[in-house]
Amino acid sequence: MAMTLRLTEEETEILRQQAEREHRSMQEVARLAILERAERSVRDQHVRGLARVVKERHAELLARLAE
Repeated sequence: MAMTLRLTEEETEILRQQAEREHRSMQEVARLAILERAERSVRDQHVRGLARVVKERHAELLARLAE
C-alpha cells in the first residue's frame, strides 16, 4: 500500500542523514522506524502487564517493604 508522509524540512533532513548513515533509502528507514515503534509498543504493554501481575501477586510483601 502506498502512502504519503508529510515531513517538515528539518524532519526530512534528519531522515536523509539517517538513511545516509545506514546506507538505506529514506523510505526503508521510515518503514523500519514504524516497525520498531510498533514492536516497542507491544513489548512495553507486555512489560506493564507483567508488572501488574507481580504487583498483585506480591501486594502484601510490597506493602511491608514500603513501611
